[in-house]
Amino acid sequence: MNLVLFGPPGAGKGTQSSLLIERKGFNHISTGDLLREAIKAQSDLGMAAKKIMDQGQLVPDDVVIGLVKEKLASKPEASFIFDGFPRTEAQAKALDALLEDLGRPLNKAIFLEVDHKKLTDRLTGRRVCQKCGATFHIHASPPQKEGVCDVCGGELIQRPDDKEEVISKRLEAYMNSTAPLKDFYASQGKLKTVEGEGEVEEVFSRLSQEVAST
Repeated sequence: MNLVLFGPPGAGKGTQSSLLIERKGFNHISTGDLLREAIKAQSDLGMAAKKIMDQGQLVPDDVVIGLVKEKLASKPEASFIFDGFPRTEAQAKALDALLEDLGRPLNKAIFLEVDHKKLTDRLTGRRVCQKCGATFHIHASPPQKEGVCDVCGGELIQRPDDKEEVISKRLEAYMNSTAPLKDFYASQGKLKTVEGEGEVEEVFSRLSQEVAST
């Protein structure tokens, strides 16, 4: 089974994907993780992506698709949940082509729907550990000590793309390029919408029911 989980920045795709992996046995493709790994390795693709992300823009398709293709090739028999990919119709078509080549087509695309005001609150409150990458939220899941990671003691920072002025650009970019994915997957009969507001477990319960119906 292969699933796409998508929605605007801050909708909870990463959190819900992690739960599906832990509790349902999915393998995971997160373009965010792939990009962060490339940035940490200071590869040419990683550094180019960092400059674009810091400006609140979407990373070009050829960079993202190249990273995803490598990940798929590393586990040719596995089933995946795609988190944060595809972001555009062009990427969706490329993903369809990759999965078709593997003989494992996409089963369902699930959209996490969250009010834009709540998205802004979620994103501006997010803090990330510079050392280990652990994520906290100043209101929803604060660290025990302000500014210090509970996991490794590293410094917690606000990512450049989580600042309010950048978030507005991210949401605008999303509306212009990612929202049309709903129409794309609806035309294939694969689109399902899950309400992404509420406690994490509430959202996961709704998501699990949708996955189980596949």
